[in-house]
Amino acid sequence: MPLPLSSRPSTRRGHALRTGALVVIASVLAGLTACAPSAPNEGTIALLLPDAKTARYETFDRPWFEAQVAATGDFTVQYANADQDAAKQQQQAESALAAGVEVLVLDPVDGRAAATIVSQANAQNVPVIAYDRLISGGRIAYYVSFDNEKVGLLQATALVDGLAGRGEAGGGILMVNGSPTDSNAAQFNAGARRVLDASGLNVLATYDTPDWSPDKAQQWVAGQIAQRGDGIAGVYAANDGTAGGAIAALKAAGVAPLPLVTGQDAELAAIQRLVTGDQYMTVYKAIRQQAERAADVAVALARGETVTAPMEQDGIPTTLLEPVAVTVDDILATVVADGVWSVQEICTPDYAEACDAAGIR
Repeated sequence: MPLPLSSRPSTRRGHALRTGALVVIASVLAGLTACAPSAPNEGTIALLLPDAKTARYETFDRPWFEAQVAATGDFTVQYANADQDAAKQQQQAESALAAGVEVLVLDPVDGRAAATIVSQANAQNVPVIAYDRLISGGRIAYYVSFDNEKVGLLQATALVDGLAGRGEAGGGILMVNGSPTDSNAAQFNAGARRVLDASGLNVLATYDTPDWSPDKAQQWVAGQIAQRGDGIAGVYAANDGTAGGAIAALKAAGVAPLPLVTGQDAELAAIQRLVTGDQYMTVYKAIRQQAERAADVAVALARGETVTAPMEQDGIPTTLLEPVAVTVDDILATVVADGVWSVQEICTPDYAEACDAAGIR
C-alpha cells in the first residue's frame, strides 16, 4: 500500500540517504582497491643508446626493445641517449647503477671509454649487454650485433660491381668512414678494404667522420670535389647519414651524373634516395631481431637465468645477425616485406613518379 504523502521521506532526505549509501559503497571499494596487491614489478633494465643523429636508434631500436621487454616480463626500462657524448653516457650509466638497475644494455659512444662503465657495473654485479658495438674491456655478459666486417664487404662489393657496370672499373673513389671512436666503424672499413684493395679502384682519399656527423662528411666531400673535380667515380660512405652528407655536397657542386654512393641502416631518407637514383645502395640490418634478442637476454639475466648463444666472440656469448645489401631493386623484398617501411611511407607525393618508374607500388 502506498504511503500517504505525509509519511513519505522528503526528496531532500531521500537524496541524503542515497548519497550516504554511495559514500559508504565508494569507501568500501576504495578500501578493497587499497588492499588489493599491485601488479608485481620485476625490476628495471637500463637501455643506453649512443646518439640521435643516426635515425635508427629512436625510430627502431628503442621502441622495439621496450615492446619486447613489456611482452616478456614486468620490467621498467630506464632509457637514456648520450647524444654522441661519452662523458654524458658515463653519467647516465652511473645514474642507472645508482638507481639499482638489474641489467645494463649499453651501445657505447666510445667502445674503449665504456670499459669504465662495465667495470663499475661489474663491481655491483650488474650484467652488461654490449648492444650493437663491442666494448673493449670489463666482463661482458652478452654481445648482440651484426657481422660488421660483412657490412663493409657488402658495401664495397656493390660499389665495385656498380662501377664496373658503368664502365668505370678503374675509377677513383672517396672513403667516408665512420667515427674513429666506434669499434664497428673499424670493422666496416676492414671488410670494405678486403674488397677495394683487390678491385683496381683508386682510393683517392679517406676520412674518419667524427661522431658520424653528416655535416662533417658533407664538408669533407665538398673539399675533395674542389680538389678533384669530376675524377670521383664513387663514394664509399659507411652509413646513410654520411651518405646523405656526401650526396648533398655533390649536388651543391653540380656534379652530374652523381657518383655511386653506398650507405648503411636503410633509413627512410636513404631508401627514397635509392628510388630517385641519388644513392646507389644501403645495407639493411634486421634491427627488430637485434633489439628483441637483446631484450630477451636482458630479461633472462635480470631473473638470474642462464643464457645461451650461438657463438662466442672474445670469450663473450654472442649473437651476430646477417646484414643484407639493398639497391632499388631489393626494396620490396627487404624493408617493405619486413614491415620496416611501407610503400606509402616511401612513395610520398615527391617520390611517386620515381616509385612508379622503379615498380614500387
